Amino acid sequence: MAMIRGFFILLAFQLVGEVAARGLNLPAPGPVIGLALLVVALVVYRRSRPFDEEALAASDLGQAARGLLAALPLLFVPAGVGVVQYLGLLRDQGLALAAALVVSTVATLIATVGVFLLVKRLAGVREEA
Repeated sequence: MAMIRGFFILLAFQLVGEVAARGLNLPAPGPVIGLALLVVALVVYRRSRPFDEEALAASDLGQAARGLLAALPLLFVPAGVGVVQYLGLLRDQGLALAAALVVSTVATLIATVGVFLLVKRLAGVREEA
């Protein structure tokens, strides 16, 4: 029963995110907006009723998340089938795909570091010497 409540919470936030994304014509996907709203809700809830990571992991939401993470490898099966199905295309365009992957990964890492440093500066966290 606990996992069902946890899944309900996750799906409710996904639904709210989907409604917000479509209703407000937002550029972000509904599940991403729902996840952001869930994080905000957990922060607000934590201020009113402090809890630690162990309590969160033991909660309904934590149990549902653990169940989903246990099934995560299954999501790679369709991608593996797609790779096998398009081996000829990969052989012909492999170098271009590899270059695109490397460039996009480096760009993502640089952007992530930049955002981290910006948030760190805005939050006022000082380096310890």
